[in-house]
Amino acid sequence: MPTSANPFNSKAILDGIRRWVEIETPTEAPEQVNKLATLVAEGYRDLPATIERIAGHSGCGDHVVARSSWGQDAPGILVLSHLDTVHPMGFIERLPFRIEGDSAFGPGIYDMKGGAYLAYHAFRQLAVSGERSPLGVTQLYVSDEEIGSPTSRALIEAEGRKAKYVLVTEPARDGGKIVTGRKGVGRFDVFVKGVPAHAGTRPEDGRSAIRELANVIQTLEALNDLKRGVTVNVGVIRGGTKPNVVAEEAYAEVDLRVPTMADADDLVAKILNLTSRTEGVSVKVSGELNRPPYEKGNAGAALYEHARELAAEIGFDLVDTFTGGGSDGNFTAPHTATLDGLGVDGQGAHTHYEQMYISSIEPRTRLLHRLYQTLR
Repeated sequence: MPTSANPFNSKAILDGIRRWVEIETPTEAPEQVNKLATLVAEGYRDLPATIERIAGHSGCGDHVVARSSWGQDAPGILVLSHLDTVHPMGFIERLPFRIEGDSAFGPGIYDMKGGAYLAYHAFRQLAVSGERSPLGVTQLYVSDEEIGSPTSRALIEAEGRKAKYVLVTEPARDGGKIVTGRKGVGRFDVFVKGVPAHAGTRPEDGRSAIRELANVIQTLEALNDLKRGVTVNVGVIRGGTKPNVVAEEAYAEVDLRVPTMADADDLVAKILNLTSRTEGVSVKVSGELNRPPYEKGNAGAALYEHARELAAEIGFDLVDTFTGGGSDGNFTAPHTATLDGLGVDGQGAHTHYEQMYISSIEPRTRLLHRLYQTLR
């Protein structure tokens, strides 16, 4: 078949991905994210779709919602993608778009501009062939997933509740595996207040916040249970002013990952209720579970089985997996059948060697296209 006749030609699709990758979009640079949002919205201009652009706030960029002109009066398919990346501005000089063998490199190409573009291309293909999928398709592109989706969560949850199925274009895992479960994610700040004193002349007058934080860290570390899949990581600590002063203040930032809601309820309570072991020193903890666990329920399992059959027809094996990382799928999975990891295969998310495998473009775009065609 000549390449021009194949609507899923990977070279043509890769050209589109390249245009998205070459606009750098760190979450904290909303004007950059908005440049890409404009390009994404323009891609729907000639398609049977309505575009809604939701203005960014709190230092984040705009969100873009593209809705098919059909099927919007009943629960349909919601496709979740994010436009932001973790890479800072200028990173593209260190990691320019380039092709080496089967790999295409670039900031955010794997997580997740490649996957976001595949979903757009699959929708475009459906529309230009004059087809109408049995269900309406809504594509939501958010600007802040990499920092926990603070400005898009309410929108994701509202759209997710309206949908019958949710497809998430986060990257595939370990050789193309799809994601049917993710850990819940909690974030906490620990503030310790002690009493300062001169460390040489009057140490007995002091109450060290740093020493108490060390106690707290040991308590937190003891909550780790790798067998159960529970991880608690104290990732940032600060405290004190000078080596010869008993520290008055200390601070820590904590990341929690839990596989089930039962684990979440148990551990969030334990972390929020941490207390000081030292008289005269206070410990205050703030924070919450910011992404609920995405547990593989019956609806999600049925959606996966359907996708697996479609993949087999296309000619590849679709294997599912559970991952410790959170995504916007965590917000929809508790109430709507959700399938994640539908994006491109590759490796090196968030690194200086981030890359996607060009050979994954065609089969995975075809899978998204078939999901649009067959979900009812």
